[in-house]
Amino acid sequence: MFNKVRLRLTLLSGGITTLILVIMTLAYLYVSEQNLLNTRLLSFRSDINTIAANLEQQSVITHEWLSKLENNGYYYISLLDNGTPFLFNSRANHSPCQEILAAGWAHYETLRGTPAVTLSYNCMYHDFSFAADTESGPATFYGCVITLQRINGTLEMLLLSSLESVNLQKSEQRLVFLGIVTAALLVIWLFAWHFTGKLLMPIEESRRSQNRFIAAASHELRTPLAVLLSCMDSCTENPAGTDALLPTMKSETIRMAGLINDMLTLSQHDNRTFTLTRQPVELDTLLLNTCEAFEPMAKQNGLSLAAELPDGAIPPCLCDPERIRQVIAILIHNAISYAPKDDTDVIFRDEPGRNAAPAIVLRLEKTSGYLFQISVIDHGAGIPDEEKPKIFERFYRSEKSRSAKEHFGLGLSIAYEIIHAHQGKITVADTPGGGATFIVTLPAGV
Repeated sequence: MFNKVRLRLTLLSGGITTLILVIMTLAYLYVSEQNLLNTRLLSFRSDINTIAANLEQQSVITHEWLSKLENNGYYYISLLDNGTPFLFNSRANHSPCQEILAAGWAHYETLRGTPAVTLSYNCMYHDFSFAADTESGPATFYGCVITLQRINGTLEMLLLSSLESVNLQKSEQRLVFLGIVTAALLVIWLFAWHFTGKLLMPIEESRRSQNRFIAAASHELRTPLAVLLSCMDSCTENPAGTDALLPTMKSETIRMAGLINDMLTLSQHDNRTFTLTRQPVELDTLLLNTCEAFEPMAKQNGLSLAAELPDGAIPPCLCDPERIRQVIAILIHNAISYAPKDDTDVIFRDEPGRNAAPAIVLRLEKTSGYLFQISVIDHGAGIPDEEKPKIFERFYRSEKSRSAKEHFGLGLSIAYEIIHAHQGKITVADTPGGGATFIVTLPAGV
């Protein structure tokens, strides 16, 4: 499915980009070619003015001057004196141009009577453009007929300039742009394919994550359901033993309800319906209350639990107290659950000037700036470095903790989402001497 989506997105983005690039290229080529033609026309008209001025000043028109004007084929020239062609027009080496000049005069005949450009009281000209067939094929020309009134009659000069050089420039420019656009389109399509792949990676990863979530949730729900079904079968076969099975059924039901509640919490976050009720909270009081609530559980597991708070007063933190209490409870519960159960295996820290520290410590610190730092320090087995990046993933549990039925691997995921919603950060580090330290950083917000 993702390959089809990627292909369609590539076609869409690449097609739109290609269309825009082609339109812009054609527009630029059109403007550039028009500029070439306009430049050539301005140059042609400038030459017309110069030639017309020379015609007025010269009483005798020589073949040498006309040959210079032709400039090795740059211009084609034909003159009529009172309608009679000059001998210059019939030169043998000029014969290939006769058809072009004849076509120019024929086109000019269609313009007689139309307004002309007046240069002086006795000189004017008509300029025009036309197409004619040549030995190399159809060609376009700029043309002009200069009419000069003299005492002894009328002199007319036909001046033609081929646009072959301009057309050659246009062709070369089109080829260059074709090469550039082709290379650009190749890069664009390759980039579109690569970019859409990168764009879809988070979506694809999200789908894989959802599939893993569903598979893991189904696996976790299957176990308590299997136990309940087994207990119900036993009750059916032996009604007298129902009382003995009720505690197990209740325990599994509570376990399944806890899993469903955790999944609903994560679902609320995913659906952006996860709400926070922020208010100024005294974090030291919140930590003490949470610590007291878990002291009985710690004692049952042969552990001690203590809170280390700043000596001076600290400002309140703007947060949701219930959610932060939930995070601290998750971290303490994990520390207790995964700590060594044998008293002889409990690890204690030794620090200069202090007695042996308790196995689990809750520490609150006010860091520089507007940040609070809550640390939950244990001295258990710790977390391997290769597992640290994964522990906040949903349903991830360390291999050492797979046998703990009361844990589904969702607690740290919930804690991560809660702290993330507070614009805070939660990390894990090794405890000096062994164990794990979870550090929660919260902005003061007030």
